[in-house]
Amino acid sequence: MPLVRVIAGSKSDSEHIKKVLDTLESLNISYDQYYASAHRTPDTVVNLTKNAENDGVKVFIAMAGMAAHLPGVIAGHTTLPVIGVPLSGSALNGLDALYSVVQMPKGIPVATVAIDGSINAATLAAQIIALSDNDLSNKLKKQRQDYYK
Repeated sequence: MPLVRVIAGSKSDSEHIKKVLDTLESLNISYDQYYASAHRTPDTVVNLTKNAENDGVKVFIAMAGMAAHLPGVIAGHTTLPVIGVPLSGSALNGLDALYSVVQMPKGIPVATVAIDGSINAATLAAQIIALSDNDLSNKLKKQRQDYYK
């Protein structure tokens, strides 16, 4: 059963997805991963979101560039935590994506990491899951120590 559902808006985002998946794998966190666009395949996005709880998902990581509506669309269809990763690649180097992800209406939060902040998104997802998993919490503490040796 996947604990984290990772959705990216385009296959061109695969380098960023790889960083998320590598981080989740290093912590032995189960996940599933999809490419789905809030604009081109909105029904797919809604289905992946609405079925997530039944699939065992605890956290979403949603990555998108430019208009970057994907994290907000997901958040609009679930009360599970959504972590948005704004991606660079536009003429504004991701600033447009950052504004799209971070500016959500009251009651529809999206936790937002830095532009191209894939590793932090995976780490934040792990921290959320670790609230009810002592082994994972200990792995995260060790990982933090290893970062700063």
